[in-house]
Parts: sequence; structure tokens; C-alpha cells
Amino acid sequence: MRVEIWSDIACPWCYVGKARFEKALEAFPHRAAVEVVHRSFELDPGRAPGDTGPVIPMVAQKYGISEAQAEAAEEHLGVQAAAEGLDYRTRGRDHGNTFDMHRLLHHAKGQGRQDELVQLLYRANFAEERSLFTEGDERLVDLAVEAGLDAEAARAVLADPTVHADDVRADEREAARLGATGVPFVVLDGRYGVSGAQPAEVFAQALTQAWGERSPLTLVDQGGADACDPDGCAVPQA
Repeated sequence: MRVEIWSDIACPWCYVGKARFEKALEAFPHRAAVEVVHRSFELDPGRAPGDTGPVIPMVAQKYGISEAQAEAAEEHLGVQAAAEGLDYRTRGRDHGNTFDMHRLLHHAKGQGRQDELVQLLYRANFAEERSLFTEGDERLVDLAVEAGLDAEAARAVLADPTVHADDVRADEREAARLGATGVPFVVLDGRYGVSGAQPAEVFAQALTQAWGERSPLTLVDQGGADACDPDGCAVPQA
């Protein structure tokens, strides 16, 4: 069964939601048969590369609240993160364009290291003092290497803005088609959707329901057709 998770590295609820989903997946009896794929979703796609700023004023402006209220919201997020065993810096974080991170995550997917990289990007953005947005590509390359990727290959991806750009846009178009207006947005088996950083119990219920209601394969078999199997292929007869 495939589980697709639309998210953005700049999304704190995606960070928390990933931990909650993984708690549910860890307890799921069929977890070894579940493939998890991370999909791209930019919360601020219009932000220009290099346009960075502190999170608190950005949150206050975006939601029309005071900076004191934005600080209180960050404190609440910190409590939620801590409940999931996550570190979370409620002060001093910044915000910027995440498009290159999504492109690099598509590269990581092709190397079988996507989940490792997405977790490192979340940790770097929400728990570490070093900025993901102001230190340039080498910061992302360092994280790619930590995730098990080749440094030169990661640099090559980041140096060419066209690499995996279409993949990011395709993910975003699919999210729009599915009706996702925010993240995290989780799709199970292509049919069941879970919106938001739901409790682990909700994710567990969704996994169980999606697994139990998978449609069995309907076989259309006229019999006698040539085919290949692990023992070899049918030999044409004269």
C-alpha cells in the first residue's frame, strides 16, 4: 500500500504530523508492506529565492495578529512538538523559499533516501540554530550527505534550477486536483485522505481502513495465453 504525504519543510504542523504518522505506522501490523512517498507543496510559492525573514513577524502579518500572539502560537507549537519527542525552537527561526529543498527531495527519492533527507531538513529548520535559508546551497549539500547522498550530485541538482522542477510542479498540481489547500495532506492507497497533523490514533484508523478496504484484483483470464514467470517464458510452438 502506498501512502503519499504532501508537505512543506517550512510547515511546523508537517514536522509534528510526520512524527504522529510514524508513531501510527510503527504500530501498524502491515507496516513492512507500506511505501511512504513525500510529495511537494510550497506554502509560499511566490516568495523569491533569497527573500528571507524572521518567522514571528511573518506569522503576525500573515494571520493579522500581534507579534505577542504569534509568539504564543509558537510556544503552543513547541509544546505539541515536545509531546512527540521533537526539539522545536520557538524563537530565532527564519523563513524563505523552499523550492530547491523540494527539488533535492525528488533527487533523494530517486536514490532511496527521501525520508532520511526530509527528516534532516525538518530538524535543521525547526530545531537547529543554523539557517536553511541564508547559508546557501552548501548547507543543503551538508544535509544531503548526512542523508546518504553524494555531495557532487546534490550540488549539481541545486546548481541547475530546472532539475526536478517539473516534478515539484506536478506534485503541486496533483495536490490541487485532490483538493488539498493545506498541509500535511496524507493520501492512503490513492483513495483515502487525511488532512492536518491528526493524532496518531486517527492515522492508525486510516491505515487500518485503507488496508482492509483495498480492492482485490479482478482477473480477466481467457486461459492459455503465453506469459513469463520466475521459471521462465513460454516457448512459441511451431
